[in-house]
Amino acid sequence: MQLVVGRIGRAHGIKGEVTVEVRTDEPELRLGPGAVLATDPASAGPLTIETGRVHSGRLLLRFEGVKERNAAEALRNVLLIADVDPEELPEDPEEFYDHQLMDLDVVTVDGIEVGRITEITHLPYQDLLIVERPDGSEVMIPFVEEIVPEIDLEEQRAIIAPPPGLLDEIGGDGEAGGDAKAGEAGEAE
Repeated sequence: MQLVVGRIGRAHGIKGEVTVEVRTDEPELRLGPGAVLATDPASAGPLTIETGRVHSGRLLLRFEGVKERNAAEALRNVLLIADVDPEELPEDPEEFYDHQLMDLDVVTVDGIEVGRITEITHLPYQDLLIVERPDGSEVMIPFVEEIVPEIDLEEQRAIIAPPPGLLDEIGGDGEAGGDAKAGEAGEAE
């Protein structure tokens, strides 16, 4: 299975180093010297990491065969992809790979069906679970412990405790609906 583990940013210096936006919780495992990474677009790779270091809080990598700034700049926005055994699990039991979360059913702590995870979006400060509801609409759920207290891989579901306003009102049939009080007030006359 292939996982995106980073995105190449701008060139750094004149000797072929690039900044890397890390998209893995295990950069020392996935982005170490000697690692061979596939790329998207595929025409940019594969790339073999020659050296790596952290400078001012950013990961800098140099790839074999990339020795000067222009070559490094040509790699900007290329995604770095690692081959990972699909049975491999993160060391921390509270961490999950994207492929483990895809297609999980999402229900509230009260047992109300919300939908199914169709995508995971990685933002700088938190990840978002993109959930498709039964009616085809989407809702974005911040993937933080306070809102997603449990991931049950055996039951293939994510249990959420949404704060007020995160979800539309959910009717008794499990379908998303509007605010019943607002509808009643408009029909009162």
